[in-house]
Amino acid sequence: MKSPRFQFRKIGQLLRRISMKPLLQKLGGLRFNSVKGMQINSVGMKLFIIFFCTVVLLSSLLGLISYNNSKNIIMDQVSTAASQSIVQAADKLDFLFKEYENSSRQIAVDQSIKADLELVNKPDVGIVEKTKAEEELRRKLDAIAGSDKRLMGIRLLSKDIVATKSYVSTGNSSIISNEKSQAKVKKIIDAKGQIVWLPTEKKGFFGTATEPTVTMGRLLRNLQNPNAEYVLLYEIKEKSLSDLLSNLQIGEGGDIRILNNDNTVVYSNNADLLEKPSFIIAGGKDSTFTTMKNEQGVDQLVVYKQLPSTGWDMIGFAPVSSFVKATNKLLYVTLVIVVVAALLAVLIGYYIVRIVGRPLVKLAKLMEEGERGNLKVRTHFKGKDEIGRLGVSFNRMMQQIAKLVDQTNVSAKEVLATAQQLSEVSKSTAITAGEVASATQEIAQGAASMAVEAEKGNMLTENIGVKMNTVVESNKSMELAADRVQQVSKQGEEYMHELVQKTNKTAQMNQVVVENSDQLKQSTSSIRKILQVMVDMTQQINILSVNATIEAARAGVAGKGFMVIADRIRELADQSKQSIEMVSGITDEIQKGIEATTVALRQAAPLFTEQMESVHEASGIFENVRGQMEDFLEQINNSTASVNELIESQQVLTETISSVSAVVEQTTASTEEVASMSSEQYLVSEKLVSLSNKLQELSDTLKKSLVMFET
Repeated sequence: MKSPRFQFRKIGQLLRRISMKPLLQKLGGLRFNSVKGMQINSVGMKLFIIFFCTVVLLSSLLGLISYNNSKNIIMDQVSTAASQSIVQAADKLDFLFKEYENSSRQIAVDQSIKADLELVNKPDVGIVEKTKAEEELRRKLDAIAGSDKRLMGIRLLSKDIVATKSYVSTGNSSIISNEKSQAKVKKIIDAKGQIVWLPTEKKGFFGTATEPTVTMGRLLRNLQNPNAEYVLLYEIKEKSLSDLLSNLQIGEGGDIRILNNDNTVVYSNNADLLEKPSFIIAGGKDSTFTTMKNEQGVDQLVVYKQLPSTGWDMIGFAPVSSFVKATNKLLYVTLVIVVVAALLAVLIGYYIVRIVGRPLVKLAKLMEEGERGNLKVRTHFKGKDEIGRLGVSFNRMMQQIAKLVDQTNVSAKEVLATAQQLSEVSKSTAITAGEVASATQEIAQGAASMAVEAEKGNMLTENIGVKMNTVVESNKSMELAADRVQQVSKQGEEYMHELVQKTNKTAQMNQVVVENSDQLKQSTSSIRKILQVMVDMTQQINILSVNATIEAARAGVAGKGFMVIADRIRELADQSKQSIEMVSGITDEIQKGIEATTVALRQAAPLFTEQMESVHEASGIFENVRGQMEDFLEQINNSTASVNELIESQQVLTETISSVSAVVEQTTASTEEVASMSSEQYLVSEKLVSLSNKLQELSDTLKKSLVMFET
């Protein structure tokens, strides 16, 4: 099926073949890119293009929307019908599988089969009895397999897959034990009696069959005799599935598949796909159909249903194009409608150009004539619509403009004469104002120079006053600083007296520490003597413990208890010796520390003496500083008084200069005001002359402009 994009491309190619230029050239002799004809950017041509494109686009969209809606409706109906067919087929197939499951349950509960299996596995059974039991088992298997032509055969397989211990129905292929068959049998055994469905295999369970089969297996359990447990296998012909699903068809070119949990093909119309992974798989559980691409990339409609008995998925799929063939006719109908709509749009557009475009072109030409100065142009529109009213208004506008041009021409001549007279008067006024302005400017410059000099004198006196104030402030700061130095000197002297006292106390404490250290040194010597006595005692105890041990050894068995006590005494003596040695070491360290402390204190004693002498000298220096600061304060007070007298004299001088400066400034301001007024009068005169000249030039220009109009 061709996509809508392809159909749009075909419509565009067809429309491009319809050349618009020759058609429009025939419609009224309109020419493109011509001033006299219809231009591509004219209003009429724009209306034509808008109308044409609107009609074609609306027709195309309507056709495509109809196509898509029809396609969606058909797909929904087909999906629903196909889903129902798949559900019915799945129910039939599930019913078939459940029949075999029920048959296997009957065998599992058949006591005679169970008894025969136990009999043939007894080690002491006779050959006749065993043969009879085996024949009975084969007869029952043949009876079940013979009644159902869909079965390839039934097997009772030993768990170790030994052919001589296994029993099969007539016509079955041989039993082969390999890794593949052992893995499948182990899977059935691990299910512990539950039914296991194995996917289709092209050559049967053991790979020796002549046609594909689907295998159902279960373990026949025997809790009293595990040796009598067998694996029951039902091999169902794959052809029986084809017969059951032969009437099921999903569209043209469709296919029916059954997939196991690994998406491997269990059944397909194409036998070559068996045991291969499927590119098309079932969708989610929330729906019954979906769309996806197949191996060739073609969109497929996929419907599916899970088989409850096996857990496999039955899927049916067919190309989407096979369902939507009928909708393709809508695309061709849409194409025809678009072509017809394009032709109608051309005719209606031509009519619009005739009634709108041409009058506007004529009116534009007349406006261009009026722009070039021809005010005699008039329209001759006969209609009473908006274009006719526009022509009447254009004629009236041109008449009004012609009258305005005539009146403006007369007024321009009068303005030209007045401008000449005004220019002569302005020139004489400007000359007189210039002379007055220059004289006033010279007076103003002299007064300004005097004001500048007075201002300089005033500034100098102000600077002197500022400097004097700075000196006064500096004297005050120095006075405050001297007071603070004097106070600090007093505090320093007091602190030095306290430091002398504390230093004396420190020297006394140092002497006490030296005496205490000597006493501690004597005490450690006494401790060492006591420790020596204890060492001697521990040695005697050791000797006694050795003697006790010797005597206990001589006593034999009777002296064993005494020997234990002697060992314990020797251990206590050793521990005492170690403790004494530890205390002796600590005592030595204490004595060394005391000696070092005593040496350090004796060395520090001369330093304390020198410190006391330095403190006495510093106290004397503070007393001298306090006396000198008192003399410095008296000198600062005298300097402050002299500066205050100079400030009073400077204020009188400043007031005098300020009075002179105020008179000069007032004179200068009056002179500058007069000069400014003279300058402004001169500028006004010059502007008046300039405006007179411009008025004269404008009158000439207006006269020249009016000459080009024809009235």
